[in-house]
Amino acid sequence: MKRCFWLLMVMAVLITGCSLPKVTLFGEAQEPLQEYVLQGKGPGKILLLSIDGTISDRPQERVLRTQPSMVQQAVSYLKHAEQDPEIKALLLKVNSPGGTVTASDILYHEISAYKQRTGVKMVVAMMNVAASGGYYISLPADYILAHPTTVTGSVGVIFMRPGVNGLMEKAGLEMRVNKSGPLKDMGSPFRSATEEELTIFQGLTDGLANRFYDLVKQHRKLQPDQFAQVATARVYLAPQAKALGLVDQIGYLDDAVAKAKEVAGLDPDARVVTYRRHKVEDATLYNPAIQAGGGDLQSLVPMLAPLAATAEAGFYYVWPAAVGQ
Repeated sequence: MKRCFWLLMVMAVLITGCSLPKVTLFGEAQEPLQEYVLQGKGPGKILLLSIDGTISDRPQERVLRTQPSMVQQAVSYLKHAEQDPEIKALLLKVNSPGGTVTASDILYHEISAYKQRTGVKMVVAMMNVAASGGYYISLPADYILAHPTTVTGSVGVIFMRPGVNGLMEKAGLEMRVNKSGPLKDMGSPFRSATEEELTIFQGLTDGLANRFYDLVKQHRKLQPDQFAQVATARVYLAPQAKALGLVDQIGYLDDAVAKAKEVAGLDPDARVVTYRRHKVEDATLYNPAIQAGGGDLQSLVPMLAPLAATAEAGFYYVWPAAVGQ
């Protein structure tokens, strides 16, 4: 009976194949970017670029395909926008806990370079979370607006690395190492760090944090007492962030659109546009996104096991509590 059932199913698919919707198994990364108008009919354009998820320059591994990394996608959007002289403002919608140090810095650099080359104005609209690297990439903005419920801040760097030496000792296992220098295996998960190594790691961490601090000082012009609080690397709700000078206004996405039109000197009915490789029905300001979520296997790692969240050692501009949100 089962064989007959499956045979009938295959025949039904073959018979109705011409009327079935198109199914793309391996993504649409090769499709050209197309512009879609989200609102407005007047002259001039605002480009809405949405950064949603952990910031990474690693390709997104999905079940049946590999998609470009968040950084690669964002840069391709900016390069495409650079060819359109009608775009006078960039509206960056950020919902991210941050990511790797290098990916965050690349995105900051590319956004800054795009602004410099084109002369466009930039407004950031922070959504649920815009912490650490999510704040870092917001710094080139001419104006930063936080949603009333935004969590932001976490200005600093964290160096995360796994440690399995205790587990190995309990299991009666050991890692034998020959090394060319006394510090060659520093950071190894198979042994505890020495005091000298911990000092070195802290120096590296402080050096990368100082880069973040310098950019905050450059872009936000905080008072010494304000910066001292920000440098604790804690997160803040929107009213606290505004009081500290991290953001300029508390409001909604429509307010960010209005501010982008204002700072760019655009018509009140200027068009808000975004880029996609395929059409999305009922598109609004809230659903265009460059993201690292959905079927991305890597984005599921932090939810699978506490250890897995830090399984890859590295320096991060990230608020760990919000990873995998």
